[in-house]
Amino acid sequence: MAYDIDMIKKVYSQMGERVNAAREAVGKPLTLSEKILYSHLWDGKPTQKFTRGKDYVEFAPDRIACQDATAQMALLQFMQAGKKNVAVPTTVHCDHLIQAKLGAQFDLPSAKKSSDEVFDFLESVSNKYGIGFWKPGAGIIHQVVLENYAFPGGMMIGTDSHTVNAGGLGMVAIGVGGADAVDVMAGMAWELKFPKLIGVKLTGKLSGWTSSKDVILKVAGILTVKGGTGAIIEYFGEGAESMSATGKGTICNMGAEVGATTSTFGYDESMARYLRATNRADVADAANEVKEHLTGDPEVYANPEQYFDEVIEINLSELKPHLNGPFTPDLATPISEMAEKAKEHDWPINVDWGLIGSCTNSSYEDLTRAASIAKQAVDKKIKAKSDFGINPGSEQIRFTAERDGLLQIFEDLDATIFTNACGPCIGQWDRSDRKGEEKNTIVHSFNRNFSKRADGNPNTHAFVGSPEMVAAIAISGRLDFDPSRDTLLNEDGKYVKLDEPTGLELPPKGFDVEDPGYLAPTEDGSSVEVKVNPNSERLQLLDPFQPWDGKNLTGAKLLIKAHGKCTTDHISMAGPWLRFRGHLDNISNNCLIGAVNAFNMKTNFVKNQITGEYDGVPATQRKYKAAGIPTVVVGDHNYGEGSSREHAAMEPRHLGVKVVLVKSFARIHETNLKKQGMLGITFANESDYDLIQEDDTFNFIDLEGFAPDKQLTIEVVHADGSKDTIKANHTYNLPQIEWYKEGSALNLIKKQNAA
Repeated sequence: MAYDIDMIKKVYSQMGERVNAAREAVGKPLTLSEKILYSHLWDGKPTQKFTRGKDYVEFAPDRIACQDATAQMALLQFMQAGKKNVAVPTTVHCDHLIQAKLGAQFDLPSAKKSSDEVFDFLESVSNKYGIGFWKPGAGIIHQVVLENYAFPGGMMIGTDSHTVNAGGLGMVAIGVGGADAVDVMAGMAWELKFPKLIGVKLTGKLSGWTSSKDVILKVAGILTVKGGTGAIIEYFGEGAESMSATGKGTICNMGAEVGATTSTFGYDESMARYLRATNRADVADAANEVKEHLTGDPEVYANPEQYFDEVIEINLSELKPHLNGPFTPDLATPISEMAEKAKEHDWPINVDWGLIGSCTNSSYEDLTRAASIAKQAVDKKIKAKSDFGINPGSEQIRFTAERDGLLQIFEDLDATIFTNACGPCIGQWDRSDRKGEEKNTIVHSFNRNFSKRADGNPNTHAFVGSPEMVAAIAISGRLDFDPSRDTLLNEDGKYVKLDEPTGLELPPKGFDVEDPGYLAPTEDGSSVEVKVNPNSERLQLLDPFQPWDGKNLTGAKLLIKAHGKCTTDHISMAGPWLRFRGHLDNISNNCLIGAVNAFNMKTNFVKNQITGEYDGVPATQRKYKAAGIPTVVVGDHNYGEGSSREHAAMEPRHLGVKVVLVKSFARIHETNLKKQGMLGITFANESDYDLIQEDDTFNFIDLEGFAPDKQLTIEVVHADGSKDTIKANHTYNLPQIEWYKEGSALNLIKKQNAA
């Protein structure tokens, strides 16, 4: 039986009435995305049409999922909300704080020892507030959610950008910052700008070396890292129905890499099969009763151009295997063209590591397809030229894969089986074969490949591919290897060719597991004590941010003008910094240390306008804060791209930054800034970015009249006394302006609860 089956049945019981009401309000047939959105309105039954990309709408999500790195700050905030229990089903998953080094049998005990304080905190706070807790080693949050909680037609938010993975089971699942999750945990509405809709029509059928991963690698190449911003991507067509549920999950997972709000597929037989295979026949039966509401209306898919803001069509029968990268997940290259492109750009040809797993590709099907290639290497006497690392998606996957002999196949190639956790995908990788910053190449089946992400080395060229392609390239040891046409020299001196991969959608003997790693909360957590050591380096109780004084902001200094791509990895790095995710002051020592200073093209090296000296960004900002001087951060396009981590908003707020002024924001980061009481604004004229100089002072002329749809005027005073007056846009509505006035959204929640 599924978790929370009564909640799921309630969602389905009211779906028909709400979808019909939405269809009447909108005045035309509905996409799947619209059906789910309109059936989850905070006010219940739809009565009006919302304008895509413009109207802010309040929703009532069905559940929340949090991973351990972001859950710390989310739950520290929730503890201040004055609630006895979470208002909707919520789970915490311990998957980010486990470093991959020697293998699961060594790494998991080591992580439990080094992060026991954090795990104990998360377990106790979960127990107190009615939150389901998945222990370290239980699995990667998004695979565990797919196996246990995701359901067609549902709405979920999660404190991780790849929450969108649950679209593989027909959900609208959206990554958010912890403050958004706290709103819903506290029984309040969740606000989102009503998304635009991108339709992707899939025709034909995958075959040979092409996999579901190649669909999203192709889409990323089309849309780029910001082409999906503010939109839901909805996949449909005969090609969509031909893919497995976990394959659909892979596609939805990497929708985060094009900036999409989320991605989803209509309910079909593959989803029903997966639900039944994961002991949720009750969900499949319930979904079948309302299945007409769990996919787009037929008229929509027959004439998609009339119902979507943008339509992309991909013929799966013609799609070729891809590798995307390096340094960005949208640089798409067909395998057949990699040799020429690598030579043109001087990418290192020799491949040092092949890494398989992560939340994107760690299902049973993924492992079987990769194992089919690994087994050929063993059988055909081909010695792997690269090192191998495997991260199973969950303990259920690992246990079943071990039972069925899949892991042994990889071990026969001397692969290291890492813990059921994120590991190298998020920078939790103690890579033994590299020192310094040597130029090198790795291939992996993950989702992101930003500079330094996997191993901290800015010269590691990381390429993203399917598990089976990663296996083939790692075995060959060459980036330019095309398994569809190239041969390999085996130990007998013979040239042999790899056959096309084969895989199993679901385990023939069924899934099995001895201990899935789940701890249910006690029914009454009122007596549970949550302890935080005041001298801890890992955890710190939060102090509220100060409200706005209602006055114009004047005399603000420039902290940094960031050049080019500035992701949340640049603003708040992961890797070794993950250990401080529950301690705001300590983790603030990584604030913007990865951002490139536009005035000297260096990282973590900015001018202190008080002393005229150069220092690290956090150290400089702490001096401004001590002197009572407000500061401004200036950035380029798609500022805050990447992870949902709200630390990227909380750290500058904690250190005293008042304003982030950029050309454009990534969706989640803009919301996170608003939630934390920060002023996040954009240049009305993008070229004004070029006017900003290193010694600038900012005076806000009309902030006292802060109002929706009203531009802000800023006087920029340069060191020579000259001035430029620029205009800035913002997207704050009235409730969000109240967050700003109160100092944060959480301050407003506490104020309302106190009343």
